[in-house]
Amino acid sequence: MENGAAQPVIVAIDGPSGTGKSSTSKAVAAQLGLSYLDTGAQYRAITWWMVTNGIDIDDPTAIAAVAGKPEIVSGTDPENPTITVDGTDVAGPIRSQEVTSKVSAVSAVPEVRARITELQRSLATSAEKGIVVEGRDIGTTVLPDADLKVFLTASPEARAARRSGELKSTDVQATREALIKRDAADSSRKTSPLAKADDAVEVDTTELTLAQVIECVVTLVEEKRAGK
Repeated sequence: MENGAAQPVIVAIDGPSGTGKSSTSKAVAAQLGLSYLDTGAQYRAITWWMVTNGIDIDDPTAIAAVAGKPEIVSGTDPENPTITVDGTDVAGPIRSQEVTSKVSAVSAVPEVRARITELQRSLATSAEKGIVVEGRDIGTTVLPDADLKVFLTASPEARAARRSGELKSTDVQATREALIKRDAADSSRKTSPLAKADDAVEVDTTELTLAQVIECVVTLVEEKRAGK
C-alpha cells in the first residue's frame, strides 16, 4: 500500500471454455475497481474481420499477410466491456457460430498471435489501477510476470452444461464435443498453446457456484496485494 491506495495489480485468469472465466473475471474486476480485458474477444474480432473480408481461413499465409490490417479496440470497463473493429461494434457478431468454428484456426497463426499479444500487453501495462486479463495463454505467454495467475478448470460435463445454457442450446452432448475439439486445437497449437503456468493457482469450478469462484479469486488478489 502506498499513500493509502492499493498498488496496481495485474491478474491473469486462464482456462478452457466453460470454466467461468468471463463471468468471474468481470465480477472480480468490478468488485476490486480494476480494468478488465477479454482477450478471446480480440481473437474473435480478428476472425470476424477475416471472414467478413473473404480471407481463406484454411490458408495461414493469407491470414498472416493481413493480420495487421484491422484496427481492434477493446473497452476495459468490466461493467460495460466493448470491442470494435475499424470503428464497428462487433460485440454481437463475434459470438456467431461461424466465428466460433473458425477462431482456433485464425488464432493459431503466429502473426495473428504476435499482433494481438502486443495489443494485450499495451492495455495491461497502461491500466492505472490494475487489470484482470482473461484468456488461454495470459500467464504463460502474454503476461508471464503477472502479479497473480489463476487457472480455472471444470469437468467437460459441467463446462458443456454451462456453455449450452449460455447458448440456449439443448444439445449438451454436441456442445461437449465442440468444447473438447476446441481444447485439443488450443492445447496443441505450436504458438502459445493453452497451458497452465507453473506458478498459477488452479481452481476447479466444477462443484462451485459462480459466487464462490468470484469470492475465491477476490481473496487470492487481496492476499497478493497485502503481500506486495
